[in-house]
Amino acid sequence: MSEELSYVLVTPHSIRKSRTGAILSRLISRTALDLVAARMFAPSQELADAFVASLVTSEDPAHRGIQELLRRYVLTNVAPSHGHNPRVLLLIFKGEDAVEKIRTAVGHILHGDPTGQTIRDTFGDYITDASGAVTYFEPAAIAPQCVESAKRDLQLWAAHSDKEGGILDSTIHFPTGAKVEKTLVLIKPDNFRVPSTRPGGVMDVFSRSGLYIVGFKVHRMSVAQAEQFYGPVLEVLMEKLKDHSGELAAKALESEFGLPISSDTREKLGELFGPIHGRENWEQIVKFMAGRKPSDCPEELRNAPGTEKCIALVYQGVDAVRKTREVLGPTDPSKAPPGSIRREFGQTIMVNAAHASDAAENAEREMAIIQIDENNFKTLVEEWYSR
Repeated sequence: MSEELSYVLVTPHSIRKSRTGAILSRLISRTALDLVAARMFAPSQELADAFVASLVTSEDPAHRGIQELLRRYVLTNVAPSHGHNPRVLLLIFKGEDAVEKIRTAVGHILHGDPTGQTIRDTFGDYITDASGAVTYFEPAAIAPQCVESAKRDLQLWAAHSDKEGGILDSTIHFPTGAKVEKTLVLIKPDNFRVPSTRPGGVMDVFSRSGLYIVGFKVHRMSVAQAEQFYGPVLEVLMEKLKDHSGELAAKALESEFGLPISSDTREKLGELFGPIHGRENWEQIVKFMAGRKPSDCPEELRNAPGTEKCIALVYQGVDAVRKTREVLGPTDPSKAPPGSIRREFGQTIMVNAAHASDAAENAEREMAIIQIDENNFKTLVEEWYSR
C-alpha cells in the first residue's frame, strides 16, 4: 500500500470556538499519520466557488443531499461575507491509506447515535425539525472523499495559497487604540516523538489566552536557523554556568587528588570551564530543535531542513506576548504553576514542550529566522503530485 496525501479543513466555527487543538489531537492520535504541512487561509469567493464544485459529485440522491448541504455551508461560512474574511486552517497528512484514515477520524455527517468517537460526533452538529428539514448544520471539519478528490482539492488550495494564505493579521478587527501584538509560539519536537494528543493538547492550553491564531506552519528547523534563533542564549549560558562549572571541576579534582581547592582556584576553574560547559549545553539545545549539533554538522547541511518537527503558530491579540508567556510558564517545568503548559507537558529545562517569544521585538526576529511566511504548503503539494 503506497503513501497518500490527505487533508482536513478546520472550519471557521471550530477555530472561533478554540477547538483546533482538540481536532488536531484526534487526527494525530487516531490515525498515526504524519502532519507534513499546514496553512491558514482567508478564502476568496473564487476559491470557495471552485472548492464547492468538487464537493458535489454524487448522482445518488442521498449522498448528493449531504454534499449539497456541505456546498451551502462552504458558500455561507467559508466564503467572504459583508466585508468579513473567515479564517480556515488546512492541515495536510501523509501516510498509508491516508484518505480513508482521515475520513474515519473526521466521521460521517449523519449518525444515528453519536458516541464521541469521531470529530463530528464531538464537535459537529446536524439538527432537523419535525419534518426532517435541517435547521442547523456545522461539520466541524471537512475531508476529501477519495484519493482523486484529495489531489484535486490540494492542488486547488495550493494554487491560491500565496495570495489567500499565510499570516492573516488583517482579518481580525480590534478596537481603536488597542495594544495589539503578534507573537510566535513553537510546539517543540518532544511533542512529536510518537503519535499522540500532545501537540493538540499544548494548543488547547494556549487557547486559554483568548488570542487569535493567524498563522500556522509545520517547520523543520535547520541547524543554521537554530543557531541564530538561540544565539542570544549562548552568552547567557556561558556566563550563568561559570560558578556551577567551577564547583563541579573543583569537586572532581578534590576527589581525584585529595587536595583542597581554594575559592580563588574555584573561580578560575569556572572561568575556564564555564564557557565550555555553556557552549555544550547550547549545542544540545540546537540538536534538540534541529536534530544535529553545530559542531557535528557538515557545512553543506547547515541550511538543510532538520530532522526534528515543530509547529510554528502566530497568535495575535491585545497584550499577546504577556498572555502567551503566562500560559506557558517558566523554563523549568518543576517551577511552573499547575495548569501551565510546561507543568503539564514539560520534562526538563530543555525538553519543556513549547516556546513563546518574550517580547514583540523578539517575536519579529524569531519569525524572520524561521521564515514564518514561507509557503512550504504549496511546495509540498507541487512536489508530491509532480512525481
